[in-house]
Amino acid sequence: MSKQHTLATLTEEQKQQFDRDGYLIIKGLFNEREIETMKETFMNMHAQGSIPGCFTSVPLEESNGDMLKVYPRMMHPHRVSETAKGYMIHPQVMDVLADLFEEEAYAAQSMFYFKPPGARGQALHQDNFYLKVEPGTCIAAWTAVDPSDEENGGIMLVPRTNTISIECPHQADPAVSFSKEEVNVPEGMQVVATKLEAGDVLFFNGSIIHGSYPNQSSDRFRRSFICHYTGVSTDKIGRYYNPLYTRDGEAVDMTWNEEAGPCGNEFPEAMGPH
Repeated sequence: MSKQHTLATLTEEQKQQFDRDGYLIIKGLFNEREIETMKETFMNMHAQGSIPGCFTSVPLEESNGDMLKVYPRMMHPHRVSETAKGYMIHPQVMDVLADLFEEEAYAAQSMFYFKPPGARGQALHQDNFYLKVEPGTCIAAWTAVDPSDEENGGIMLVPRTNTISIECPHQADPAVSFSKEEVNVPEGMQVVATKLEAGDVLFFNGSIIHGSYPNQSSDRFRRSFICHYTGVSTDKIGRYYNPLYTRDGEAVDMTWNEEAGPCGNEFPEAMGPH
């Protein structure tokens, strides 16, 4: 930890765990009322059927059994919902991030996943493959809006991959993953499943290999609100993430990172928000 940074929110043990393992779970960061507001906000947005630039859903009878067409993920909902924006720059989230980055954070992206019963998961990947933050990396804040476990498609990650480089992925199995990119687990490392209660927030480094299982439950959604952040010392980010936001909601434009990444242009569809 930097000698210039004094922890304001986290304990020394929490910061050390994040620096060592690449992730940290903060239990109950959002209270029950806040979680219910999240549910209501995003379910009401979904009821509209589509919001340009955010999502488009189809009726069940037109989905061909793909529940992610009925309940697609929402991309950048903070751009169309002040409530979503408020949760993205929530003071408690930004306080944790300031300790993790050892400086103030900018909010770069928000997403909302419904993950209904029967939905596919997301293959193992690394976030900074998409965000292309330089220097350093991004940090994700993954909020469980419903209880999240192996049965309903909870998030899984590979501890200590925060120290590895961003890898070029291969094609994922479309039968179990809605995303097309997948990276391998490094030799000697293991995937660990997480178990989160509603209101818990999982913070993880942009190099951490992570993904999720298919939702194998019969009646349980696995809704989650996921945001990505950079430190204020960041110079570049992928072009699809501007503008970024301060904790006060002020918009900040950052230089686009035009580098193709470790795959060149092999995965052109991966260059946008994921």
